[in-house]
Amino acid sequence: MDTEIHDAESLVTEVQGDETSDIGILDWYLGLRNRTLDLVGDYAGNERFLLEGDSLLLHCFSDTRIDVEGEPYSMTLLPVSVANQLGHKQAVSNFYTWFSYGLSSNIIYHEDLCIPPQNYALKPLYLLARSIIIRHLTRNLIETHPEIEIHNFSSVHDPDFRKYLESSGIYFVMCHDGALTTAESEKLYLVVGAGDPDWQKIALRRMIRHFIRSGFNVALANGLEVKDTKVMAMIVEGRRSDAPSSRKNKPIATSSAMAEKAPEKQMEKMHLNQHSDAIDGFLRAIPPSRSEDTSSSSTNLFTERMSLMVYAIAHLLSNNPEEAPLASALLLHAVLLIHIPLSDRRVKEIEFSDTERLRVYRSFLEEFAVTARAALDSNHWKQHFDEVDGRCDVADLLDGRLLKMVLSTIQGQPDAMALLPQEVLRDFNSIASVVKLGSGVQLKLQKMHHLTGQILVPPSQRDVIPSVLPFSNPVFDHHLASIKIDVDVSDAAVMDGRTARIFKEITHWHNKRSLDSIRGAKVIRNDKEGQRHLRANQRYMDEMMKYAASLTNAAGKILDPQTITVRKESKPPSSSVQTNTKQSDFPQNTKKGGKGKNAVSKGKELAQANINAKRNADAEKTIASWANVRAGFDKTSGSEARYQKAMRYLEDLATDKTKILEAEVILYSLQPLLEIWSGFCRANRKRQGYRVAALIWNQIRRLWKAAGGVNDEVLTQATTVCRALTFPYSGETIATDSARKPTFVFRIPEVPSQTLSVGLSPHEFQLLHCGPYMDRNMDSKPDARVSFNPDGWQRTVLDELDAQHSVFVVAPTSAGKTFISFYAMEQVLRADDNGVLVYVAPTKALVNQIAAEVQARFSKRYEHAGKSVWAIHTREYRVNNPIGCQILVTVPHILQIMLLSPSNAKSWAPRVKRIIFDEIHSIGQAEDGVVWEQLLLLAPCPIIALSATVGNPEQFNDWLTSTQRSSGCEMAMIKHEHRYSDLRKFLYSPPRRFAFGGLGKSSMLGAVGLDEVPGFRFFHPVASLVNRSRGMPADLALEARDCLSLWKAMVTHQTPNYPVPEELDPKRSCPKTIQKSNVIDWEKKLKKLLISWMADANAPFDKVLQDFSAPLEAVGSEELQVSPSTNKAITGEKLDHHDLGQSALPLITSLYEQNALPAILFNFDRTACERIAKAILDRLQQSETLWKKESPKWKSTMEGYEKWRAASMVKAPRAVKAKKGGDKDAERTSKADMERDSAEREVSQYESFDPEDPCEDFSFADMNKVLDAEMKDYVKQLEWKGVAGWLILALKRGLGVHHAGMNRKYRQIVEILFRKGYLRVVIATGTLALGINMPCKTVVFSGDSVFLTALNFRQCAGRAGRRGFDILGNVIFHGIPYEKACRLLSSRLPDLNGHFPITTTLVLRLFSLLYDSKNSTYAQRAINSLLSQPRLYLGGESFKDQVLHHVRFSIEYLRRQQLLGPSGEPLNFTSCVSHLYFTENSAFAFHTLLKGGYFHGLCAGINSKQQMTLRQLMLVMAHMFGRRPCRQSDIEFMEKIVKKSSSIVFLPELPRRAKEILQRHNQETLETFITYVKTFAKQHVTGEDRTLPLTGVQVGGSDRAVIDVLNSLPPTAARSHFVALSGHSDTFTSISDLCSSTRSGIFLEKAVIPQIDIPSPVPLNAYLYDFFMHGAIKPLEIANGIGKGDVWFLLNDFSLVLATVVTSLENFLKEAPVDESEMMNLSGQGDVMEADVGEEEESNAPSEKSSKIATAKAPEPVLKAKKKKVVKDSWDASDSDDETVFTSPEEAASTARTSESLLGSDDYSSSAGSSSEDGLLNVLTAFRLLKAEFDEKFKAMWA
Repeated sequence: MDTEIHDAESLVTEVQGDETSDIGILDWYLGLRNRTLDLVGDYAGNERFLLEGDSLLLHCFSDTRIDVEGEPYSMTLLPVSVANQLGHKQAVSNFYTWFSYGLSSNIIYHEDLCIPPQNYALKPLYLLARSIIIRHLTRNLIETHPEIEIHNFSSVHDPDFRKYLESSGIYFVMCHDGALTTAESEKLYLVVGAGDPDWQKIALRRMIRHFIRSGFNVALANGLEVKDTKVMAMIVEGRRSDAPSSRKNKPIATSSAMAEKAPEKQMEKMHLNQHSDAIDGFLRAIPPSRSEDTSSSSTNLFTERMSLMVYAIAHLLSNNPEEAPLASALLLHAVLLIHIPLSDRRVKEIEFSDTERLRVYRSFLEEFAVTARAALDSNHWKQHFDEVDGRCDVADLLDGRLLKMVLSTIQGQPDAMALLPQEVLRDFNSIASVVKLGSGVQLKLQKMHHLTGQILVPPSQRDVIPSVLPFSNPVFDHHLASIKIDVDVSDAAVMDGRTARIFKEITHWHNKRSLDSIRGAKVIRNDKEGQRHLRANQRYMDEMMKYAASLTNAAGKILDPQTITVRKESKPPSSSVQTNTKQSDFPQNTKKGGKGKNAVSKGKELAQANINAKRNADAEKTIASWANVRAGFDKTSGSEARYQKAMRYLEDLATDKTKILEAEVILYSLQPLLEIWSGFCRANRKRQGYRVAALIWNQIRRLWKAAGGVNDEVLTQATTVCRALTFPYSGETIATDSARKPTFVFRIPEVPSQTLSVGLSPHEFQLLHCGPYMDRNMDSKPDARVSFNPDGWQRTVLDELDAQHSVFVVAPTSAGKTFISFYAMEQVLRADDNGVLVYVAPTKALVNQIAAEVQARFSKRYEHAGKSVWAIHTREYRVNNPIGCQILVTVPHILQIMLLSPSNAKSWAPRVKRIIFDEIHSIGQAEDGVVWEQLLLLAPCPIIALSATVGNPEQFNDWLTSTQRSSGCEMAMIKHEHRYSDLRKFLYSPPRRFAFGGLGKSSMLGAVGLDEVPGFRFFHPVASLVNRSRGMPADLALEARDCLSLWKAMVTHQTPNYPVPEELDPKRSCPKTIQKSNVIDWEKKLKKLLISWMADANAPFDKVLQDFSAPLEAVGSEELQVSPSTNKAITGEKLDHHDLGQSALPLITSLYEQNALPAILFNFDRTACERIAKAILDRLQQSETLWKKESPKWKSTMEGYEKWRAASMVKAPRAVKAKKGGDKDAERTSKADMERDSAEREVSQYESFDPEDPCEDFSFADMNKVLDAEMKDYVKQLEWKGVAGWLILALKRGLGVHHAGMNRKYRQIVEILFRKGYLRVVIATGTLALGINMPCKTVVFSGDSVFLTALNFRQCAGRAGRRGFDILGNVIFHGIPYEKACRLLSSRLPDLNGHFPITTTLVLRLFSLLYDSKNSTYAQRAINSLLSQPRLYLGGESFKDQVLHHVRFSIEYLRRQQLLGPSGEPLNFTSCVSHLYFTENSAFAFHTLLKGGYFHGLCAGINSKQQMTLRQLMLVMAHMFGRRPCRQSDIEFMEKIVKKSSSIVFLPELPRRAKEILQRHNQETLETFITYVKTFAKQHVTGEDRTLPLTGVQVGGSDRAVIDVLNSLPPTAARSHFVALSGHSDTFTSISDLCSSTRSGIFLEKAVIPQIDIPSPVPLNAYLYDFFMHGAIKPLEIANGIGKGDVWFLLNDFSLVLATVVTSLENFLKEAPVDESEMMNLSGQGDVMEADVGEEEESNAPSEKSSKIATAKAPEPVLKAKKKKVVKDSWDASDSDDETVFTSPEEAASTARTSESLLGSDDYSSSAGSSSEDGLLNVLTAFRLLKAEFDEKFKAMWA
């Protein structure tokens, strides 16, 4: 297998070799990576993208529903198809479209690219359609969507196009890659005259290559799929370096096929130019007209459409008068388009029989198309009609079926005049007269060119809406009462005896545990198991306590737990009741009367006097202690060291002591700072010392706010400092009556011939250097409800929570959202012992963190057993009792299961008092977002929704408000826009060479940011606004110095027309002492002015932008960077700037020098994260090894260590050699020696020295943060878990890696060590972006990725600037293009868009909830709430009627699938489908095969043909649950890679019988939902369907005169009238056809209709089947194209499916009673194994055998073992020999391919017994075997 993998990798390199040839470009393209993403939600957000127009047209023209079989088709339908692709409501306004009119011979002719190869014979008509669509969009979008731009460029090398790319700021390019579907390929070879698709494919892929070389990713238009609000597309990734730089600016090479087309193109150009003069003359002659109205008024006849028709006909007749008959028919057809309603233009198809006349007819149409296109493309034509008011109507130029009907049934009829209405004849004659003026030919209806043909009668169509099965349920009936449908009581679903019994669910939907059993304690079988279970619990809780201990609060302090007691309060204090003093704890005298009053008063006075005396005594002791400590500080050498010691002393003081000493300690700290500042002043280096001056300013600011007040002595000294440094003096201090003098003499250093003044105005100094230190008070006031002074917005949140309202809080990271959740938790805990709060987190990592924080914050005693404060419940594990806790921390799927569990409906669900949805923006995810949406709709209580990154908070809040009101809850949105600490951005350029000899010491007192550090360029936020059209994002934040530099730049470039108001001068905008709130107000005013300049092309914005961007655009790197401990000058190692691993260490070293650690480096590729970490580790180790060889210091240390070891070994035995009865003096001497030796050992520096440990200069770890024993314990745990050795070594050096594919224990330890400060560098993917408490000082974005979006950028960047630790956060762009950095900063957050949440599985689960809970109040409330929603899903309109229709026909579907009874009772395999809810439509496909007996027949041979049965079963399961599409071009990949791999890559077809059953199911489903559409249309849809999407142009006439001769077919009721122009009726061929062609006003979402496409329209990836066959990872990566980081998750998901199926079948058969001791949580095998490693840990050190297992590498797939297993006591196995047969990968691949025919053969008989329960036992047996074999291979891979 090694050879195979090597060959495959070599092949990937080969295909990227010669890119200049046609074959080379195809091979290059096949080597590109691709990912399927949601363009709107996951990738581009609100970013604009470029849509290559001809790619869009090729995609739309290839629609098989367009009637293009050799005849002219309806031009009207083509704009509909294009508009439907363009007009997706989430993508609209986000794109530019461009078309090319390439002319020169060495450039791609893009216009030909739009023609489907199979229809190349119709090229003139397609090119006319192309021109019509361009004209239609260009002219009409200006009114409806002015933000969408249509451009025309000559080619991708057009200089104007290059400028456009530079200025437009597009995010990616969408185009077609020329790949044909299988059906298109087959059709191509059946069409006579079809074009060669290779030239088109080559041309499109050359274009893709050009864009990738230019730095753009490409989305494939031919892989586009719209799923409710998601736009799924395949993103083809590349790098600029994918093509040699030497060819970077050369034009695209021309293929031979393209070169052959050059003469043809030149001829076309000459022909088109001939029309210029004729067009000018014609435009002067035609009468003026408006095109707003398409009625028959003669003054409005000559719209642009009719003018184009008249010009083309006149031009043709002037050259060929004999074509008058055809021209007459064409003109009459054009007149009819004005009069006939669109619904009447569905006419019968005619098949012409006269071959010669048909040839003439087609030739005429081609000439017409060429002429009309020449006019449309003429600049004169466009200019003329652009000046005409109204809409462009050329889209409805030609209707092919109508034209043929005119030729066949009207033209030449003796009574033709009598056949037509008078107004039609009048208009025909009027227009014919104009044609005569231009051609000299009088048109009339003649018999001369009458074409006869056979009228094809379409299949009869049933207009009667089918009846539905009876259904009645009291809860649903009143919601569905408005739906009027016929019920056929005789048409009952047929059920056999086996499936007719009502299913009673006995196990939890996602656990093999009984629903009732989870409420009790775990049943322990025996003592041994009990002890093991106890140890596992103790171990987990120990881990949880350690994890909790690493967490800190907002002030950076360790969390102090509080014991909660239930108390009754009338009402919590609100924000209007604030107090500065705590209520006395003394009991109050409540007796009436005055007796004893004086005695009580005296007692109080005496008690108070005692308290004051004790307080004074304690104060004196505190002051005396401080005096002693300070005296020690005074002896410390170095001003910086004294300052730091004083600050640490102040931070460690208790609160009461802080009040006493704070002012004095701060004053003391000013003295060393002044000494340092005076040194800068003496050296005339004030500029370099401003960081220290800013620190002095901050200390004085803190002094004014000292909690204990400031006495006159301290105030005098502080004022003196202010005067000396020319600082502003606010005079606002907390007064104190204390006259105590400081315990030291404060002196200001003297500076000869210099001044201590900072030399800047107070405003400029504060804004430039003191921004990070400014007071961040945001209307903060004391509030008795919390332990800190909340800001105004935080008090609003508290008020809403106290009012039991729902809240939606949007605030950036570090703003202070965390307290909200814990305040709500405390409310629930204090209220009683029964209420429940559920905390929903998007990831398991966040679940663990929140639970640990709850553990660290709260404790509570309960009267009854089985209760706990908190619990965790995920699919993989539980901690504590989820039903018995008060705070449940979980993930969305589990909460949904619990809320829909019938057994919870009367007990647990009603107890839920509040649900917290953290990171609520996860609702926008393509995969799990629908679950979030369903939870918000089903929530039975008030909610808290939290997020820092919502692009459309107002819209989202409107939707949340409507959903909450339907549940009886009020909703409030609280929005806060400002971070606590600012973020400063930098671009990093690595040095050319780097010499690393150790880290050395770092000392940068007062350093904030990375300004003027070599390699770092400050990125002013305004510099990112490179594209005016994108505007400025609302969250583009400016810190104080950014505002000052912006103001200065605007003042510099202001003009008389664009002045900067004087009130924006900082001296007028900001007070004397500036606070953060002042800067925010000033920032708003500056940004408002800047936005107005951006919007005005004449404003001097570009000059301002240039001031900030010029320093960033300057390319240059430091020649040589030398680490601090590198003693000798060396050349250093040359760095490859494209290698992130090489440039990471220089970056981190610079951060270390600047005290800018800890840092998180984000890279969204898991493999890259590990590669970067490994490179850093290797360099540290190599440098350390070299240093040890050359360092005298190390040599001396080792010599001392060896001497100490030798002495220890000699002295230790001597102390124990005293013999019994020997000399007592000798014995005493021996004891003395022992004591002395012991003392020596205790004080020896070598006692804790280990020469194998990393040296301090070669490690980023802070050894002082973690005890050595604790670290060794962590290492031991990781070794047990089998974590790679290099990762453990990296941890010891302060380096960690964090991504979802890492071992859970390792990730947890990384989090703990990072929070403790031991780890100071972590390389991570986005796993740390979602709420994980791992704040840092610096965030580095290391390397670009498609996943580095505006949303992920803000999430990750928010980790920087630790509240309570850092006053400023750094954000660094490393290895990211400047353009991408600008885009990330200037991008708006994506809008949240939802999903259609009422899926069929949800409907089924609601019925199960209702039925099994015996119509519980909770169940009824949930259903009523859901069906009463006015706006069901986010981003959707208010269409309640359609929702109810959808629900009713979902019920009809479930009835017909025998899953629901007439009253809604769950039947048969309901549980199995419900269990698989997370697979949605695949679950119903599985049910179809199960119900249809397919699995019974297949598995009947499980004992006799086990391997073949399992292989075919796996194939079927892969078709249902592994539907991952391949690129269509991957078919070409077969010869290059697939045939040399053990993967077959493309999933073989389904077995015949399975395919038939699923297709029959799809047809039944289609009929059900056709009925839905017709029913809804009949009851709710009125009016004509005549408005074109996107542009809003109306098509067709309004005359109702019936023209019988046209043979019009009945208008469609469900089908779009535009689609019906191609002859389509209300008979639909598939669900896709139904969903994509229903008429306007009908909503139908394909994603929620229970079916899967059989066969798939695109090839499916065989990754699951391939893995089952070979069990190897590398082929999945190379051949199947599965990302290495995705393999584990995809396989684990399928393992979960298998586990779910097995459990469901076991429950259905009730094969055995539930045995709690053997029950485990239902999970994928990967999750099970990860949990089991911890459970199996029985000893402190693993045994030799287990160590080998734990640390073993995944077996290389050199030989594949096929083991025939025997499963005892479950089935009779005919394969009794437990033998292993080994096959090579080549043999395995050959076997897989040669067996494809066998897989489709359905080699079994469908016997009567296959439907019995015995047959179902065989099915269960087969699935158990399949699961066992799949999990075994998964386990081997996972190891």
